[in-house]
Amino acid sequence: MAPRHAAIGSAVFFLLGPGLEIGVGPALLTGGFQRGDAVPLQPVATAVGAVLVVVGLITLVRCFARFAREGRGTPTPAAPTAALVTDGPYRRSRNPQQLATVGVLLGEGLVLARPVLFAAAAAYLLTLHVLIVRYEEPRLRARFGAAYDVYRERVPRWLPRRRGRTIEPRADGQSSIGAS
Repeated sequence: MAPRHAAIGSAVFFLLGPGLEIGVGPALLTGGFQRGDAVPLQPVATAVGAVLVVVGLITLVRCFARFAREGRGTPTPAAPTAALVTDGPYRRSRNPQQLATVGVLLGEGLVLARPVLFAAAAAYLLTLHVLIVRYEEPRLRARFGAAYDVYRERVPRWLPRRRGRTIEPRADGQSSIGAS
């Protein structure tokens, strides 16, 4: 896919994917982003929530940009990448977009003092886990073969590692995993 088309497709999907998940959905669940009742430590919760929202949004933008630039495609299966994206946030977790979205939902829950958004984040994560295991991972394995197998061995599905791991060639032509 041409870089320009990949960027436009990614931007449209950003509005339709995360835009609905962290914008429209929470607005509907909270009556238009209405704050809940005051809770103890609300200023601290608000500050932590704001950080989660900002970090999550930055991560989402970085992920979408990588899909367009490096992958030459979009995060949607309708216009997938031509190349496997494994750098940036994808060095630490195979699903940084989903983790960023959960972070934004949790942050919104803290900022708005609305526990319903914590439940939404949990439901979102559980649903995505099933979709990723049953649909996305087999599709990526079929599409990228051994490269995806090595990536899957090197990078955890969910919980990010602090330090990435490198793939080092062995004398027998196979790969071994080492710390970077």
